[in-house]
Amino acid sequence: MGMNPYFKHDNRSEQLLYDDIVVEALEIYGQSVYYLPRTIVNQDTIFGDDIPSTFGSGHKVSMYIENIDGFEGEGDLFTRFGVEIRDEATFVVSKKRFERMVTRVNSSTTLTRPLEGDLIYLPMTKKLFQIMHVEHEQPFYQLANLPVYKMRCQLFEYSGEDLDTGIADVDELETRYAYTYKLTLQTGSNYIEIGDTASQLLDSATSLTISGEISDWSDSDKVLELIHVGSTDGLLHSFVTNKPLSIDHVYGNDSSGFVITSVVEDNKLSATEQNDDFSTESSDFLDFSEDNPFGDPGNS
Repeated sequence: MGMNPYFKHDNRSEQLLYDDIVVEALEIYGQSVYYLPRTIVNQDTIFGDDIPSTFGSGHKVSMYIENIDGFEGEGDLFTRFGVEIRDEATFVVSKKRFERMVTRVNSSTTLTRPLEGDLIYLPMTKKLFQIMHVEHEQPFYQLANLPVYKMRCQLFEYSGEDLDTGIADVDELETRYAYTYKLTLQTGSNYIEIGDTASQLLDSATSLTISGEISDWSDSDKVLELIHVGSTDGLLHSFVTNKPLSIDHVYGNDSSGFVITSVVEDNKLSATEQNDDFSTESSDFLDFSEDNPFGDPGNS
C-alpha cells in the first residue's frame, strides 16, 4: 500500500516552518560562538596536511551544544608522561543561519558548509574546538529536508597557526605561543606598528629575503619580536646581525637605519603543553635519579 495521498512530506511551506522553528530553538537554547574558517596556505599533498594554516576571520553565529552533561571525549587523561585534556563537543547549527551569518559575509572564500579543520570559539569557556567531522544527515529527512549540521569537535591546541580573526582572545594566542624571533636593534626612538612586516635581505644576488610579522616592540630596550617568520626560498634561515632590517611603516626618526645587533629565538610552543601541573608535582612521587623511575623499585 502506498503512502496516504492526503499527507505530503516534502511540502515546501512545512519545510520552511521547520527551518524557522530550528533557528528559534537554537537562539533560545544555544550559545553565541564564533566560526573561524581555515585558509590553506601550503598543503602537503603527500600527507594531506597544511602546517602554516591561517584563520583570517571570525563569524558570530548561534549553535547548540549537544553535550548537556559536560564535554565528551576522554577528558583529563593522566599518563606517565603528563596530563592530556581530550575534551570533545558536538555543535549543532542551522543551515539557514550558517548560510546567512558565515557564507554570505565571507567573500574571501567559497565556503558553502562547515568544513573539517575549521575552528569554533566558545566564549563561555574561552576554548577553541577544531571540527573533526561534519554530519549533515541527522535528523534524517523527517520532512524530506536536512535543516542542521552537526559538527563533532576536539579541543584545539595551538601549533603556530596565523590568527588574525579580529577576536582579541583568539588572536592573543599567537602572540603568547608562536615561535618568536627577538631582534635587538641599533636605532633611535621610533614608533613601530604591531602587525607590520619586518624583512632582511640575506643575499642580494638571489634576492633571498627573510621576513616576519611584528608581534611586539619595546622602545626601552630596542627589542623587536617577530612571529610567522619565513624566507622567500621556503628553506630555514635566520636573521643576520650587523645587517640592516626593513620595516613597512615607522613613525619617528629615520626608518632606514635599523641594524640587528643580536638574535634570540624563543620557542614558546612548549607553553601550550597540558602537563605543567604534572611536571611541578612529579618530584613528590617520582625519583628521577633512578635509572627507571616509572618501573618497579630496584629495577634498572
